[in-house]
Amino acid sequence: MTVKSINYLTVSFALTIFAGAVLNNTTNQEKPVVIEKAINPALIVKDSLASVRAFAKVYKVLMSPRCMNCHPSGDIPLQGDDNHLHTMGPQRGVDGKGIYAMKCANCHQPTNIAGLHMPPGNPDWHLPPAATKMIFQGRTPNQLAKQLVDPKQNGGKNMQKLLAHADDGLVKAGWNPGEGRTLPPMSHAEFKEAWVSWIKTGAYAPSEK
Repeated sequence: MTVKSINYLTVSFALTIFAGAVLNNTTNQEKPVVIEKAINPALIVKDSLASVRAFAKVYKVLMSPRCMNCHPSGDIPLQGDDNHLHTMGPQRGVDGKGIYAMKCANCHQPTNIAGLHMPPGNPDWHLPPAATKMIFQGRTPNQLAKQLVDPKQNGGKNMQKLLAHADDGLVKAGWNPGEGRTLPPMSHAEFKEAWVSWIKTGAYAPSEK
């Protein structure tokens, strides 16, 4: 073997060792951090007991008429504190805003209409779109918790977007439903605290009983 060949092998071996060290360093130090930030930046401390307790509060709000009326099992929204089918039978439509001439915005104006049981308003009034219906009606706590964190069912939301969703304008409209309607079972601040706590402790689903 010539000196030239030995030098070539030595350099190649050194480069291989160096590349392995760099790869190992990247794998052990940088990659977990990048993955954690990309997938779940909101999760700080996983605590299944605290998470399930927080979701019990979240579930009470999501099952209230102010939330569930716009998250029905079918394509007709619900109405009233008794969750009856919406009069006139409006349909969800592809974008969740109705079909043909019967659009949600025809009656639901940007703000509440004054008067007892008059249509509540919001600039973006709609049901979830047909592709991601986000059904609340009939869901158990276990089913609903799993659905909420599934990007295939929640409109592609990651944990950071789910955190922000507590302050969505249409979500907050549930606490301003107009005259004659029952409010959710806790304040928006309490709901948001429970929602954030549930997510930041791991977004665990309660077990099925």
